[in-house]
Amino acid sequence: MLKSLPPTMSVHSKLYEGKAKILYTTDNPEVLLADFKDDATAFNAQKRGSILDKGRINCIISSQLFKKLEANGIKTHFIDSPAPHQMRVKAVKILPLEVVVRNIAAGSLSQQTGLPVGTVLKQPMVEFYYKNDQLGDPLLTSDRLLLMELATAEQVDIIKNLALQINEFLRSFWQQCGITLVDFKLEFGLDSQQQILLADEISPDTCRLWDTAETDPNRRVMDKDRFRRDLGNVEDAYQEVLQRVLQTVDSKN
Repeated sequence: MLKSLPPTMSVHSKLYEGKAKILYTTDNPEVLLADFKDDATAFNAQKRGSILDKGRINCIISSQLFKKLEANGIKTHFIDSPAPHQMRVKAVKILPLEVVVRNIAAGSLSQQTGLPVGTVLKQPMVEFYYKNDQLGDPLLTSDRLLLMELATAEQVDIIKNLALQINEFLRSFWQQCGITLVDFKLEFGLDSQQQILLADEISPDTCRLWDTAETDPNRRVMDKDRFRRDLGNVEDAYQEVLQRVLQTVDSKN
């Protein structure tokens, strides 16, 4: 259900409801309102739950990071945040790709290759997954991606270069927060001018984040892996990430 909105915002109807957000149309066909939810899912929604205040936390973190990325020349769908749990965004056609950037071996990379968790990669790795829950979001080869016409070869090159630029910025930013960026997921969309824009969100839901000062493999986790792996203290971890982001942003202003 949509929560309170500023009186200047005219919202029409629900356009789409996903696992983490609800999108609403507005009086401007090129602008949507994203309402962030507290719902939590893992393993393609096979595990479901709720994380207290997650919607507000993820929206604030994403808004701050989108603004920083825009200032560094990365075009995003972000317009503004009219309320702590809401984001006004440019309407885009989402490409059916999940773009994963990896700096350290963890998750499926370790499970599928045998690389020990925590192995630092010699260079960042960019992977493309087919955004399709029914198929389990499979890893794509470049040939399969082009065969399925999920994006053009030119778009793939642009997205890969953008992903690496975003990674360079985010690694530095999270490092300033005392957090190690292990890996993260990005989504991109096309606007009405067919420009590729960074979309979705950047948050503890979409990033694997480890406390740099912590060596214990469970205590260092500051992201949705705490929910995914039943590590407990999920809300505390999200709140801690938010506080570090805001402190880092404030120190730069």
